Amino acid sequence: MNRDRLNDQGVPAHSGAPGISPRRRDDIIGALRRGTVPAEGLDQLAVGLDRFADALGEELDQVSGGGAVVKAVRGEYGSGKTFFTRHLAENALRRGYATAEVQISETETPLHKLETVYRRTTESLRTASVAPSAFRSVLDTWLYTIEEDAIDADPAIEQSEDRLAAATGELLDTRLAEVSSSTPAFALALRAYHRASGAEPALADGLAAWLAGQPHVAASAKRAAGIKGDLDHFGAMSFLQGLLTVLRDAGHPGLLLVLDEVETLQRMRSDVRDKALNALRQLMDEIDAGRYPGLYLVLTGTPAFYDGPNGVHRLPPLAQRLDTPFMPDPRFDNPRAVQIRLPGFTQDSLTKVGIRVRDLYLRGRENAPRLAEKVTDAYIADFARTVAGELGAKVGLAPRIFLRKLVDVLDRVDQFEDFDPRRDYDITVSASERAAAGPSIDPDDVDLDLGDD
Repeated sequence: MNRDRLNDQGVPAHSGAPGISPRRRDDIIGALRRGTVPAEGLDQLAVGLDRFADALGEELDQVSGGGAVVKAVRGEYGSGKTFFTRHLAENALRRGYATAEVQISETETPLHKLETVYRRTTESLRTASVAPSAFRSVLDTWLYTIEEDAIDADPAIEQSEDRLAAATGELLDTRLAEVSSSTPAFALALRAYHRASGAEPALADGLAAWLAGQPHVAASAKRAAGIKGDLDHFGAMSFLQGLLTVLRDAGHPGLLLVLDEVETLQRMRSDVRDKALNALRQLMDEIDAGRYPGLYLVLTGTPAFYDGPNGVHRLPPLAQRLDTPFMPDPRFDNPRAVQIRLPGFTQDSLTKVGIRVRDLYLRGRENAPRLAEKVTDAYIADFARTVAGELGAKVGLAPRIFLRKLVDVLDRVDQFEDFDPRRDYDITVSASERAAAGPSIDPDDVDLDLGDD
């Protein structure tokens, strides 16, 4: 059996996971054990994304400087779209960004109702120091910054609460002038939230919920701020503008917002689908018009969504905005284009990520030498080939199943000294695992009668 050269910790010398904490390692391995994409630590697993790094870095710099970017990510099921966007989000967090991920769905988050998209954005908002939802923390940081700026301009006002509140309110209005012109309620609610913070916690909670787009806020809270009603589709666009202003003044150079699985629009009723596509076109136009400085908007979808008759091509203006020519050889794809494609996993990349997971798993374990001896690079390559073969050679569908089973093998070798994975582990893929991996035939390619005629 092939045996890898080990370092003094019993880990293969080519291990790519130096300096990672035990908690972070366990979180990553735990997510893979469950068959899900880890919430963080994806830099330990990234394979084949270097080709995009420079272009994405330039775009993040552009947004940090007050610009805005729209990026459409296309890939078949299993090509790693979720992994790609979360890896990008991790890079953005390291640059000080706030990030949010919204799953588009017909019932929970319909794209044609931007008020629900805004609400899910605030619910999933995170920063490098605060996990979702970081919205309230961002509000408090921003208001503290406003107060500090007001004191810097006139140190004497710190001696008078009334003068400090008045100066803070004036500065707040100045910072939100553009938002106030279209949605004065946002500034009214922020001012009332500032007054209530610390003095009236229940009122502050209600106003924070209203600013986050939550429905069913107590009428008493809204009366205290002089606002009425709930957030609607058009108000949400202004609230997003206000959120970007708050984030920027709170020290975050931008917001990376991921709208995931937009291909689900294709399976909606034709009237709902058309409204959703138009909302997306409207949002892109507003970004191009400079209304959302500091926004990096990422869309993910299958090729059928971008190219098929039930996707963006139903709305020619949207199709024109997302149109990107792809050459036969993906090596010459333009990473700076509005739309980029993920080539998906190959046998080689599947093996590489498996080796990284094995190396990560070994760190800090007493049984590391035995694990490395039994789960070699050669075994991982054979294992990846067999799992893909169980899926009909559909390598693109294999990553989550492959990594889940690989962690299962590592667990067994770790716990049972006489366990030999080549001898004792039967590699099979169950029907439920096939379903979880995604369809081998893309349902977006199936022509359904949705009553368009």
